[in-house]
Amino acid sequence: MAIALLATSGCIPRGAPPESYGDKGSTPSPSSRPLSSELTASSRGHIRTADIPNSVKQPTPSWLTRQVTADAKTISDSTYIVKSGDTIRSIGNQTGAGSEAIARANNIPAPFVVRTGQHLKIPGGRYHLVREGQSGIAIARAYGIEWSRIADLNDLQPPYVLRNGQRLLLPSAPETAQMTVEQRAHAFSLDIDDLATGSEPAIATDAAPKAPTATPKKPLHTDVAIAEPRAFSGKFDWPLSGQIIGRFGPSGDGRRNDGINIAANRGDPIRAAADGVVAYAGSAIAVYGGLILIKHGDGWITAYGHAEQILVTRGQSVHRGDVIARAGATGSVNKPQLHFEIRDKRTPVDPLRYLPAARE
Repeated sequence: MAIALLATSGCIPRGAPPESYGDKGSTPSPSSRPLSSELTASSRGHIRTADIPNSVKQPTPSWLTRQVTADAKTISDSTYIVKSGDTIRSIGNQTGAGSEAIARANNIPAPFVVRTGQHLKIPGGRYHLVREGQSGIAIARAYGIEWSRIADLNDLQPPYVLRNGQRLLLPSAPETAQMTVEQRAHAFSLDIDDLATGSEPAIATDAAPKAPTATPKKPLHTDVAIAEPRAFSGKFDWPLSGQIIGRFGPSGDGRRNDGINIAANRGDPIRAAADGVVAYAGSAIAVYGGLILIKHGDGWITAYGHAEQILVTRGQSVHRGDVIARAGATGSVNKPQLHFEIRDKRTPVDPLRYLPAARE
């Protein structure tokens, strides 16, 4: 589904940090095509035109690096009596249920302590056992189910990094069998939510995601999970100065814009709206062309689409105001512009309510 562009007036300012925070909107579902060539570079900050590479090699997308076998097991509802030495994870291993699902079913908060003799409800369902390096997107495609559906069922939260041995609850086999042709096709498309929440490879329970670096020598290998900032800096700024040509929300023709579109000249610098870590840089979602996702901590994510040249790479740390790309007309648009989104966890919000007020 192409992004709706609504002709509006008003200029975007340069300068002052934002003060206000807005309400949540709904999750998008843009269409996509098979993976197109990715654009990445290892430069950082305010980059000279001479530093922009003429061509770049496509990295291997993380959701395709590990084969996933659809070997989920279905279990029935049951009750388990906690024995000495049991943990939520060991109970999950014994029963075949996800430890997170058990905790939710029994209202057990973190750090998920259980007591000897405690009677636990074991929620039945179909569970997939996560193996090393498997990503959410790859798991979803193995079963022909949208990743967002699995993320909802499991109430996944930032930083959206799966762990080896984790059991993910899936829609039941009968429910999956009743999916329409359109639903099955959509399960194999990508959207921003997929990349933001389902592209990281699973890691060991006791392992930590790799720390980002400001000047990477090469893109961080997609078999490696990356760490995001511990906390959001609390300030967003305009990524580009120009006229707003597409506003947030429904367009009236059944389409929805999950961000804003800002008019640009080809080659205009696109800047990071806040401090963060590049979670994705490439062109796997056809409608957006060159796309960058930056995680800012506390579940905040920004997206920058239609870039002609991408000047950062996955796993790179950036600061607010750093040049991360050059504007273009890639993807579904025919004139240079920036598609810009702000997301609170998995929910797109109106950027105009989070950015400095526009000046006339």
